[in-house]
Amino acid sequence: MAKMYKGEVVYNQEDDIHLATLTVGQTLEFALSVKTPSKDGRLPGLTKHQFNNEVRSMLLKMLNIPHTENTYVGDEFVRGVSGGERKRVSIAETMATRARVLCFDNSTRGLDASTALDFIKSMRVMTDVLGQTTFATLYQAGEGIYELFDKVIVLDKGRQVFFGPPSEARTYFENLGYKPLPRQSTADYLTGCTDPNERQFAPDRSADDVPCSSEELEQAFLASSYAEKMRAELKGYREKMENEKQDQIAFREAVLADKKRGVSKKSPYTVGFFGQVKALTIRQFRMRLQDKFTLVTGFSLSWILAIIIGSAYYNLPLTAAGAFTRGSVLFVALLTCCLDTFGELPAQMMGRPILKKQTSYCLYRPAATVLANTLADMPFSFVRVTIYNIIIYFMTGLDRSAGAFFTFELMVYLAYLTMQGFFRTMGNLFSSFHAAFRISAFFVPNMIQYVGYMIPVTQMKRWLFWIYYINPLTYAFSGIIENEFMRINLACVGAYVVPRNGGDAVKYPDMLGPNQICTLFGSTSGQTEVSGRAYLSAGYGLDVSDLWRRNFVVLVGFLITFQITQMLLIEYYPKYTGGGSAIVYARPTKNSKKLNEALQQRKALRHKAEDSKGDKTPAEPEQGYNKEGLEVHRRTFTWEAINYNVPVAGGTRRLLHDVYGYVKPGTLTALMGASGAGKTTCLDVLAQRKNIGVISGNMLVDGRPIGADFARGTAYAEQMDVHEGTATVREAMQFSAHLRQPAHVPKEEKDAYVEEMIELLELQDLADALVFSLGVEARKRLTIGVELASKPELLLFLDEPTSGLDGQSAWNLVRFLKKLAASGQAILCTIHQPSSLLFESFDRLLLLESGGETVYFGDIGPDACVLREYFARHGAVCPANVNPAEFMLDAIGAGLAPRIGNKDWKDVWLDSLEYEQTRQEIEQLKREGLAYPVPEKGEEATYATSFWTQLYEVTMRNNWALWRSPDYVFSRLFVHVFISLFISLSFLQLGHSSRDLQYRVFGIFWLSILPMIVMAQIQPLWIFNRRIFIRESSSRIYSPYVFAIGQLIGEIPYSVLCAFAYWVLMVWPMGFGQGAAGTNGNGIIFLVVLFMEFFGVGLGQFVGAISPNIQTAALFNPFLGLTLSQFCGVTIPYPTLARFWRSWMYQLDPYTRMLSATLATELHGLIIQCQPDEFSIFSPPSGQTCQQWAGDFVNATGGYLDNPNDSAACRYCQYAVGDQYFEPLHIRYQDRWRDIWILFCYFVFNIFATIVASRLLRYARR
Repeated sequence: MAKMYKGEVVYNQEDDIHLATLTVGQTLEFALSVKTPSKDGRLPGLTKHQFNNEVRSMLLKMLNIPHTENTYVGDEFVRGVSGGERKRVSIAETMATRARVLCFDNSTRGLDASTALDFIKSMRVMTDVLGQTTFATLYQAGEGIYELFDKVIVLDKGRQVFFGPPSEARTYFENLGYKPLPRQSTADYLTGCTDPNERQFAPDRSADDVPCSSEELEQAFLASSYAEKMRAELKGYREKMENEKQDQIAFREAVLADKKRGVSKKSPYTVGFFGQVKALTIRQFRMRLQDKFTLVTGFSLSWILAIIIGSAYYNLPLTAAGAFTRGSVLFVALLTCCLDTFGELPAQMMGRPILKKQTSYCLYRPAATVLANTLADMPFSFVRVTIYNIIIYFMTGLDRSAGAFFTFELMVYLAYLTMQGFFRTMGNLFSSFHAAFRISAFFVPNMIQYVGYMIPVTQMKRWLFWIYYINPLTYAFSGIIENEFMRINLACVGAYVVPRNGGDAVKYPDMLGPNQICTLFGSTSGQTEVSGRAYLSAGYGLDVSDLWRRNFVVLVGFLITFQITQMLLIEYYPKYTGGGSAIVYARPTKNSKKLNEALQQRKALRHKAEDSKGDKTPAEPEQGYNKEGLEVHRRTFTWEAINYNVPVAGGTRRLLHDVYGYVKPGTLTALMGASGAGKTTCLDVLAQRKNIGVISGNMLVDGRPIGADFARGTAYAEQMDVHEGTATVREAMQFSAHLRQPAHVPKEEKDAYVEEMIELLELQDLADALVFSLGVEARKRLTIGVELASKPELLLFLDEPTSGLDGQSAWNLVRFLKKLAASGQAILCTIHQPSSLLFESFDRLLLLESGGETVYFGDIGPDACVLREYFARHGAVCPANVNPAEFMLDAIGAGLAPRIGNKDWKDVWLDSLEYEQTRQEIEQLKREGLAYPVPEKGEEATYATSFWTQLYEVTMRNNWALWRSPDYVFSRLFVHVFISLFISLSFLQLGHSSRDLQYRVFGIFWLSILPMIVMAQIQPLWIFNRRIFIRESSSRIYSPYVFAIGQLIGEIPYSVLCAFAYWVLMVWPMGFGQGAAGTNGNGIIFLVVLFMEFFGVGLGQFVGAISPNIQTAALFNPFLGLTLSQFCGVTIPYPTLARFWRSWMYQLDPYTRMLSATLATELHGLIIQCQPDEFSIFSPPSGQTCQQWAGDFVNATGGYLDNPNDSAACRYCQYAVGDQYFEPLHIRYQDRWRDIWILFCYFVFNIFATIVASRLLRYARR
């Protein structure tokens, strides 16, 4: 079964995982396209397209979401369908698989009672008609849902305590000695029997004679007739399967009939491998096309960078001076395209959840996604790279022939695809982003270093030269540089002629004469031009005949290798596997131990008191809590004629229509309606959380307009449980209490209140648990606890607080909310599928129908008598045995069934007496509120605490978060250590030669990679933390300025550590400190390294602040890194830089300041002594010594003559001292401290830019 029929058993998990930028229709279309049966499995005459359209239409109608077909599925960041509608999309996708065994985990979460019942009814029909087997775990199942099942299993702590017909389960537990409560649904009763806090014993029964523990309940079941019957049925079924093969044969034939031609009989897939690739390619292409922001941003940045590079190298001359810059532009052009693919790393990680889900459905082989991703990317990447190449190629004046350009295009695009495959391979090789990042960030600098440009292969250290041959960029760079230089000749003029005129030297021929030499690699005596082929051979050890026979072939081989490796890794070594994890606890401190002991003692005392008290009713509040801590100021919140319009294509759409209501202190008000009716929208509008659209109407507190302190005076437990994952439960609640309770409240009192909330929410055993390891129920309790810890003085909003909880957990939660209301708290919450008992706990109801129209607002009454009377008066009589919460939704037509009555219920409401009474009650509440004197509070404060208090708390939380994220810290340190180490090994113990001088410059230039490394790692963390900030900022917990500064401060200690490690492994292995500054200069270099690290942190956080997601942020990194590295004077020497850029960008570039300070410090006073092969050798005219002939030239341009008194074979060294290298770059030794502090100022600028961006850009559309 696990191999051949894996696709016939499908598990629909509780979380809704989808591709956010696909529409609902496209999501289902894809699932159907890879599960469409062959002709033998379809009705005659029905094409594949017709079959898919009909099934998709049926699924949408069955789940009542046909209106969402062209709407994005969406997620926390992409606006799409509602949570309930997204759940139905998950259900539809599961049903589209047409599996024989369907397993649903809490599939009704987020659905209203009517829609949930319709879904289960549909499953009942499909199970009966198609002969499917359906398993479902359900929370808060209504009686109508419960009765549709054939069997029920009851579990307690992993032990089976009942299995049998649903109609007999209640009787079984009653016979054990458990008492049911009035109007309690059977499902709630069964779960209540396993909950020590909720179960009640029958009269004259107690824990002494009733099985209570999970072990006792299991033993009781195993000894019962139900267990005996279960074993007998199982034995009979097995014997039947062994003796009668007809069903097995029919099953195999049905599965085989579904398979497309060419699919193996043993394959669990319906469609062949290439059919899967085709469907996936179409899906991926659509997804990229519809993500327009990322697409446009990527294209724009790439082409703008091409224009910048092209203009910097504009119209390169065909001279010796253009040889180096021609190689530079080829190197940079290749490098830019390849570094763009680094963004594949986070994208690869983020795609794992959807891959895991859909491959478990057997929709496709994991390996098919590898080819599909490459094919779907190719149209976009080809356009992007081609236009990029055209801009650079023709602006820089590379060889203007068709063959040269198309060869360049081919090699660069192959390199792009190869590096894309490399990064995707890294993503598939490791289980976490940080592990993949540290290995990728280690490989990339070494690939760049050993491409053969900075260090020719003939000069590479023997112990590292092998990197050159296993480096795919080697063959791409060799190919494009050979393609260019094989076609050109370079005139030897200008600075490459020795000796030459310049300064006071005017006696030398303007053209290359017999007593002069061309210093360009490959030059020969008497020749005024150097062929490009000779230049490559002498300077780089390259043979142009290797262009196709070696470089092209090897590059294609790397591309294929990476593709195959990806397929093998993702197919046989998947990194997305794994089940649930254990709860992780923080190391206890002395204080936390003391607090936990107090909690456990109070818990034991309460249990003892409850045991001695005996029977109690569920509505009876628990005693023993400090009620003073729950008392709040009593004010009334009213709203009138609330309308909400949002922009849509072609105009606007109204989501709320003239909604009226109020929440009084001490009351618990429910907001209900069908899924998609606008419940969360209404809650967001009332809580002032919407930032798009137009809101009209009046929202008043005690008859007065709401002020700036409204947001922090309310608490909002949102539907999505977003928290800092590395915090403990206690820390998360303390953070909220410290920053949201008034500043005058002592910290000890706030902490004591948190302990009380922990106890009330029954989180004592999880107080020190890390949030990321919590289960659904505990996380939901924490969400509510974080809001309650703020001690809201006005109103508590809760959005579906019981979703994802079982019936008893939901009852415990509502019981607690009832207790809060009894202490004076005003509470408004949305709720789905409440049981009768749960529903009766609410005082008042606001009921919405689809379109945001009000159909009822008013009291519920005991046993929902007021609500039932209202509906009965208008023709909808609720039967005595039906849950009123479910009935009212059916009555207004929330599900598939038509509404009761001929008149629209919104019109019934507007014509009703209750509507008029509501309007009158609102007016009365406003008058009473205005009559109440308002104490003078001075200027209304947006935040409860001061800036410095906020900064302290946020910084401390960030510090703990990083301390508890060792993978992040280790990755950052690992990358710095190994990059510095390998660069140092490449330039080990540099001496005083001219070549070593150039290598010192390259070693210093590698500091420019630090910001790019830091940016790539810091951005995902920053963007994730911004998601938490967006949730917290809605409650005015702390300001965006505090968020930005706190994120920065948390990174500082690790930045210092990484900078120190890089510096140590840089200066001593390379042999720095041999100039006039000595080893004291190494201290100055440390400051530069540190400030570059800080600069990278600031720039990375700024890019994160202006980017809506991680993919977009990754697009900025190569753009910024390569732009800044182009204008600092290394890849393009200052004299050859285009006048436009030289006039301002060279001075403005932060990397210029880095290079100025380090070059001036390291090279000042450094004596240069050329090696024998580094001298330029020429002969003076007859009768003259070397000094007589070349002395004027040496005095004017620098350098020295090694044999000034000889009359033949004069040996000239270009530099005599390091200063002669950096002075032509407009660098001065005395300016080094100025440049260091200018570099620091760039870091300060990044901080301010990040703060401003954090304030203005949040990308939170609600």
